[in-house]
Amino acid sequence: MKTPLTHTIPFDDIFYGVTLSEEEKNFIYDKIEAVVVQKDEILFKQEDHINYQYYVHDGCLRTYYIDEHGKEHTLQFAIQHWWISDYIAYFGDQKAVLYTECIKDAYLFKITKANFEAIYNFSPKIERLFRKKIEKALVRHEKRILANLTNSAKERYLLFLKKYPDIEKHIKNYHIASYLGITTESLSRIRKEIAKN
Repeated sequence: MKTPLTHTIPFDDIFYGVTLSEEEKNFIYDKIEAVVVQKDEILFKQEDHINYQYYVHDGCLRTYYIDEHGKEHTLQFAIQHWWISDYIAYFGDQKAVLYTECIKDAYLFKITKANFEAIYNFSPKIERLFRKKIEKALVRHEKRILANLTNSAKERYLLFLKKYPDIEKHIKNYHIASYLGITTESLSRIRKEIAKN
């Protein structure tokens, strides 16, 4: 059952960078579904079929991978105005390899792959907008890989704080540690060193 759109769709945020006509807004309205997710709820898990991208209107989520030893590896946090999904599954037409967990009560808007295609066909300027977003996301992804390969744990933590300002109060230490690829003990030492300086 569809969650009522109790919030006005934030067109100016979701499609930031383009001016939409009333006709375009009305078309898009029918393609978007509102979703309310509670803290600790799993939005999707490994082996699920992934057909949605989610826009975070409010709240905070994270995607993570669980390896064969049961260890969690956080790939992404999604805060207000961010998009989240399992993109390996979404774009690769395969089952999910990740989990997505709500870590702060969230109000989301979700769009199926087919509805995104319909929006692109109806409004080429939106397709151009999202192509540019994907290009920027690819650049950020490669920068993160390089940072993980070359930066110290402290440098990675400082980059994390820059990327996700004010997020620490909403997430657990092990979430941050798993994102940085370090232990919670190492994270604690880094924080003490920064506070001392």
